[in-house]
Amino acid sequence: MFKALLTLICMFAAPALAGATSIPIAQFTAGTLHGWEEKEFEGKTRYSLIRDDALGKTVLKAESHQGASGLFREIKIDLDKTPYLNWSWKTSSAFKGINENEKAGDDFVARIYVVVDGGYFFWKTIALNYVCSSSHNTGEKWDNPFTSNATMYAVDSGMKNLGKWQQYKRNVKEDLKNIVGKDTQYIDAIAIMTDTDNSGQSATTYFGDIFFTSE
Repeated sequence: MFKALLTLICMFAAPALAGATSIPIAQFTAGTLHGWEEKEFEGKTRYSLIRDDALGKTVLKAESHQGASGLFREIKIDLDKTPYLNWSWKTSSAFKGINENEKAGDDFVARIYVVVDGGYFFWKTIALNYVCSSSHNTGEKWDNPFTSNATMYAVDSGMKNLGKWQQYKRNVKEDLKNIVGKDTQYIDAIAIMTDTDNSGQSATTYFGDIFFTSE
């Protein structure tokens, strides 16, 4: 997972609110992965577009068995204009007996993260990870055990929401300032991942569309 974080650090069809600006990032419901690239790290997470009959929509399915690969998209977003990141996911399990503060427990059934590129000053590149945590409470933050350039933040945790679609909306500009301590106007990339390489466990998670909005 160390290689995954360093590589991604350095490198939808949801309706918009009335009068709001909306920027599509992932249009899974349209049956496309346009703009996304896959990067394999330790083993491979299988990503595929499938039909969710209960929703009546196409979603992204991520299946990971002791492996880790992620999807990422390089796209510059002006957080002064569209600061809100909107997404949804549904996961079927939580990991047992792991400590996410240690390298051996740095696995997540679901994560989406934003990257601020440091450019020539690559050591200044940072990533904020929104995760479904197996060992932290919702609202907790901590440094990634492999690199202090990546901050983890639990938007969900535990067992109570397993098997249920969860909707999220985060003000990324405020989160970068308040959680990471980075006051910035732009982010440069988005990544999603379901990874199980460090703990050696398995997970299946479904992702809905991803988009930024002005409100």
